[in-house]
Amino acid sequence: MSNGASTAKSDPVEERWEAFHRWGPYGLLFIGCLAAAATADLVMSTADRWAAAALVGGALLLQLCWGHLRRTRPGPSFAGAVYYFLRWAIAFALTWLNPFFAFYAVVGYFGAQAVLPRRLVRVGLFATAVIMAGSQSGGLPPKGSMGWVVFGAVLAINCVLLTVFSHLAAQEDERARVQIATIDELETTNARLQQALDENAALHAQLLLQAREAGVADERRRLAAEIHDTIAQGLAGIIAQLQVVTSSTDPGLVREHLASAQSLARHSLGEARRSVQNLSPLDLEHDALHKALKKTVAEWGTRHGVRADFTVTGTAVQLHDEIEATLLRIAQEALANASRHAHASRVGVTLSFMGDEVSLDVRDDGRGFDPLSLPARSGTGGFGLDGMRARAERIAGTVTVEAEPGHGTAVSARVPLVPHDH
Repeated sequence: MSNGASTAKSDPVEERWEAFHRWGPYGLLFIGCLAAAATADLVMSTADRWAAAALVGGALLLQLCWGHLRRTRPGPSFAGAVYYFLRWAIAFALTWLNPFFAFYAVVGYFGAQAVLPRRLVRVGLFATAVIMAGSQSGGLPPKGSMGWVVFGAVLAINCVLLTVFSHLAAQEDERARVQIATIDELETTNARLQQALDENAALHAQLLLQAREAGVADERRRLAAEIHDTIAQGLAGIIAQLQVVTSSTDPGLVREHLASAQSLARHSLGEARRSVQNLSPLDLEHDALHKALKKTVAEWGTRHGVRADFTVTGTAVQLHDEIEATLLRIAQEALANASRHAHASRVGVTLSFMGDEVSLDVRDDGRGFDPLSLPARSGTGGFGLDGMRARAERIAGTVTVEAEPGHGTAVSARVPLVPHDH
């Protein structure tokens, strides 16, 4: 049978078993003495009584000695085996004198696994069963052949019951061990999960901070690009118109350029307001991309006195607002670069709808440049090619530039064809 301490891991149960192992032998010995004293006149002689008294004294002395010794030798040990079998010998002798002393012998069932090495547990339990069978069959030694038959039968029954209960106790011990291992594993898993949750919370906070910083930086870049594409280019156009006014004495030409400067100022002001509100460009408010590009190219050519042609290939469809705004801004930047740097006499803009892709090509016959030797962007310059590439990459597109000194420049932007969401 199980000693109980191995099957119970909670502190209250362990404390109760500890108290039983400490005080149980005394209590059972006391009960056995009471029962033996009540039946002494029937089964015990005077010599038996003196022998029983001596054995009881020996049992008490043995228990006192073991009570001090077990503190330094917890668990199964050689000293525990000596104690167990000495106690069994005393219980056997007492039961031989009076069967009711078997109350004291029963403690052997509960103490075997606590003090005996594993190889001696079955021996100890069988020895205890011998005492119990002797007591239950009428006392030791058995009387006559029938007494031995009864003793053998009772001993067999005790051994069978002992085997059954030992097996059940072993299963209970195994289940307890599995439960303890499962609980330990769950506690470890919970600790790891809590650690992961804490790490995820910290990572989430860090990602939120990075996303906030990235959003701020992206919004700054957007506003900077929008201001460059609207206010800066508008002011540059206004300055160009006013320069013509200051150098001209023709009243009609002055009025024409003043009107153009005023129109540019109004248009730039409207674009600036829409940029701050993150709205689509003013040119796209009422027109699709291809119509807005046609007007933009025509107005640019008129303003700069350069032949500017616009062509659409494929079937024109209305695109997603951000796609249209990006292509329009790229076209405006490419035209602005052509007016500032190329000194071209002819510019061609082509918008092509090709299956799942849209391309925008801006070509001029200006002086060109070496793409590998571009100067670093200054604080007073525009956003140029880097700005166009950044705009295209934001919508999963690309911008490529082909240029050669003396042979013009070609800017090509390719973006996914995403229809307008009606």
